[in-house]
Amino acid sequence: MPQPRASRLSKPGQKKSPGKLQQWLPLGSTRRKIVLWGVVPLIIALCLLLIVDGIVMPLVTRHGTEFPLPDFVGQPLTQARVSLNELDLRYGIASEEYSPGEEAGIILGQFPVAGTKVKDGREIKFVVSLGRKLVPVPDLSGQSVRQAMLDLETAGLKLGEIAWAFSDTLPEKVVVFSYPATETEVPLGSEVNLMVNRGRASSFTYVPRVVGLPLAEAEALLADKQLKVGIVNYRTDENYLPETVLEQSETEGTELDIGTEIDLVVSTTE
Repeated sequence: MPQPRASRLSKPGQKKSPGKLQQWLPLGSTRRKIVLWGVVPLIIALCLLLIVDGIVMPLVTRHGTEFPLPDFVGQPLTQARVSLNELDLRYGIASEEYSPGEEAGIILGQFPVAGTKVKDGREIKFVVSLGRKLVPVPDLSGQSVRQAMLDLETAGLKLGEIAWAFSDTLPEKVVVFSYPATETEVPLGSEVNLMVNRGRASSFTYVPRVVGLPLAEAEALLADKQLKVGIVNYRTDENYLPETVLEQSETEGTELDIGTEIDLVVSTTE
């Protein structure tokens, strides 16, 4: 006959044998205290750290939503504002500077720079152009040309063209007026033209260029400049038509007294 199986139930009064965990960590033992108060909290802390780093922080920082910042330098601020709204970005004006080469409202610089990874809501700082700085033309009348040049340089302006006026009542070689006129506001670095008195109107004239002209036309042009034809010498030159001026005794632009004679060399084929 089969033997009856032994009952697995403990008999009343019989002590249970300790489990493996209890054997390894006996109640009241130092090892158990170390595990309960040191190892277990450490494991819990590591689990919490992994949860925060892997789930919570990406949600808070919107990890993965970064995008490269476009380049706004050179664009009008009004145009950049539209693009920033579409990208859900904000902007601020870091500074405004005068710029000779850019109109007012053009972006000269940005921070962060183009290509930087940014997220929605980031504020972008801009340096914006105020355009060309305007400065008033100083009063130059009555000054020498040299002093006028120094005053223009001090004002941030440049000397432009010099035209000559003729007056018997004003000092010679002084500025009569400027163009643009005194106190006119012009962009920094602009040129200012001067009208300078050369003295009596009847005292001198300038030599025109008459080389290459027929002799008759050369005589008329010299007469128009209140100069006279002096000695005319002829030289054989088959490369030019007869009576063509080949040389003149005074170079073009020379300042001479009115009535001065200009000698000429004229071509001939004989």
